Amino acid sequence: MFQKSFNNHNRHFSGRHRFHFRKKNRQSNNGKSKKFLPESAYSRNSVAPIQNNTTEIKNQFSDFFIDKKLKENIALRGYITPTPIQDQAIQPILEGKDVIGIAETGSGKTAAFLIPLINKILHARQEKALIIVPTRELAVQINDDLKSLSRFLSVYSCLCIGGASINRQITDLRNNPSIVIGTPGRIKDLFNRRFLHLNSFKNIVLDEADRMVDIGFLPEIKLIISYLPKVRQSLFFSATVSSDVEEIINSFVISPVKIFVKSNETPVSISQDVIRVKGTENKISKLKELLRKEEFKKVLIFGRTKYGVDRLSKKLFLQGFSVASLHGNKSQNQRLRVLSQFRDNRVKILIATDIAARGLDIPDVSHVINFDEPATRTDYVHRIGRTGRAQKIGHALTFVG
Repeated sequence: MFQKSFNNHNRHFSGRHRFHFRKKNRQSNNGKSKKFLPESAYSRNSVAPIQNNTTEIKNQFSDFFIDKKLKENIALRGYITPTPIQDQAIQPILEGKDVIGIAETGSGKTAAFLIPLINKILHARQEKALIIVPTRELAVQINDDLKSLSRFLSVYSCLCIGGASINRQITDLRNNPSIVIGTPGRIKDLFNRRFLHLNSFKNIVLDEADRMVDIGFLPEIKLIISYLPKVRQSLFFSATVSSDVEEIINSFVISPVKIFVKSNETPVSISQDVIRVKGTENKISKLKELLRKEEFKKVLIFGRTKYGVDRLSKKLFLQGFSVASLHGNKSQNQRLRVLSQFRDNRVKILIATDIAARGLDIPDVSHVINFDEPATRTDYVHRIGRTGRAQKIGHALTFVG
């Protein structure tokens, strides 16, 4: 059993404690959202001065023993000093060790595993990597990061996600890509059809594992792990560790290097406040009042249900707002188009379910508004983490009745 735990009160590991498992929250029987968090959880009016991370950074990207051209691509992206997860994870991964990284979304963990994996493939072209993520959007984003980091290096990838043509993905797999990035459901489908051979991947990444468990992918993850080669390098990244996630850890990694760079607090660069208003129509009226203010330049609004997100989007659109919606019922092309419009500032307001709360790096979001309250503290932290990124000031507002 995996007995060691991550001590939530410091940044070191200790064998004297067990994991504190978080229980999954359920909706009440009438389908209405139960209030999980006290109002005080949404409030912090002041923004502390932005400071450098207190974790000591020991390396620059130029210090790592990686391919010269890869270093050039890293520099072209403006990367000089690694984030804490990158600083602590890249070297063990380069050494071929299994790694467990507990870090919040937005901590830079994508580059933490892509950089050493690209380097490994450059030195041994027969190496292949499988990267498994919970959502299509995160898979697309990782693939885009991969293309940027591997520019002119002939490291080819295949994106295996739902909502896109499986025939195209089959064709791409036949071209023997070095890296496959996909969601558990589509990976399982392609494996069952015998187009994806899991035993050919000796490098495996599970990213946002806690989210995969939360949305019901635990059986698929167990199946995929059972067909992986016994001798492999396994990289595991998660924001939290529940009992189900620990079960995955136990079957996935061997003698791992354990890295904990996760803070329990919301970023100090984000001001947080509540808006007290009762009734849906009153909430919509107040929301429109806020959105008309000049400082609300690029706004991400979270709703609880797909229906509610669409309904709110239509109401705002009819009032002349530049708005789009994002949820799981949209096709992959629709979802990618909406995200592109929001990233490029062609749409000012994006209304989404929690599908947009993790993994997406959308620049310059001025405000996050929780039109519907989040179910858990973790959901809240991930939602508001879409603003206040890259050392910028952000603002989070939560409607409470």
